[in-house]
Order: sequence, then structure tokens, then C-alpha cells
Amino acid sequence: MNVRIIAGKYGGRVIEGSGTNRTHPMSERIRNAVFNSIGDEVEGADVLDAFAGSGAVGLEALSRGAHSATFIEKDRVAQNIIQKNIEKVAADNARLIKASVGPTTETIDQQFDIIFADPPYHDPQLSTVMRLFGLLKPNGLMVLSYPGKAEVPTGAEVVVVDNRSYGNAALVFYRKSA
Repeated sequence: MNVRIIAGKYGGRVIEGSGTNRTHPMSERIRNAVFNSIGDEVEGADVLDAFAGSGAVGLEALSRGAHSATFIEKDRVAQNIIQKNIEKVAADNARLIKASVGPTTETIDQQFDIIFADPPYHDPQLSTVMRLFGLLKPNGLMVLSYPGKAEVPTGAEVVVVDNRSYGNAALVFYRKSA
């Protein structure tokens, strides 16, 4: 399944989907809603696309003016597709980390303005998602995609600033304390 980048400098380009049924791509409709809701915050941001799948969310951020995007993906098939997609759009400000998100939260040497977390719906990895809060810069934003009926994590260092539901999928937006 192919995925279209919606807007920005790569807008309209078609990239490969994740290529595996172990990941679930964020639909174009939901991606568009996310980026419309966060607006100008993407411009100049350092972005983390955790559980990256095809890399569509991080590439959409780069397309809309993000300074950099880091992709974390453990699935080898998805890793190859992310690498192809990065090369296809010639994104020189993209970095792929081929590892599980959990251990990477302990070793990554960067903080991010925006984190997109889209863990597998069959394994939401709430403790790992909570560790991602520590990678946010002060006043940073994290967008978590999860199955609509699932429990969502909370943390003392973040506040929920928005919740949105899209059929089976839901999004929660967190803001880190400044």
C-alpha cells in the first residue's frame, strides 16, 4: 500500500507503505488532521517519529518545514522502506535508528520539539510511551495514536492538551511543562 505526503515541499509525492502487517499506517485523514491542528509548530522543529512504520509522519513533518526528523523502527522490513522513502524524497535531515523504541529512549542523545508515537495497536507499550516524555524539550508536544478504547499513559511532567477520536483510532496530545 502506498502513502501520499499531503502538503509542503514533498506534497503529492507517493512513498511506500510499511510493507508489513505488523505496523499500521496512520491514515492520510488522521495525518492531515494532526498537522492542521499543530500548524506552525512544525516549522523549524526537531521531530521524533517513534514506531515509525513507513516514516510517513516524520516525512510529512519534514515536508512541512521541520528542521530534522529522527525515525525509530525495529521491524527490518519497515526499516528498509523508511530508508527508501528518505532517499526517494532526498531528505538529508533525516536519521533512521534501527532499534526498538524502549531501549533507544535510554541511549538517544537528543531532545525533540515534537514526538509522534504510533505504537502497534496490539502492543501499545505504555511504559515505553511514558519514557518518550523524557525526550521532549520543555514546552514540547507529543502526539500519541492509540486504539480508541485503550488506556493512555499520563506523566507528572506532561499535561494532556487535546484528545481526538477518529473511528477506531484516537489521538492524545501532550505538552511538556516549560
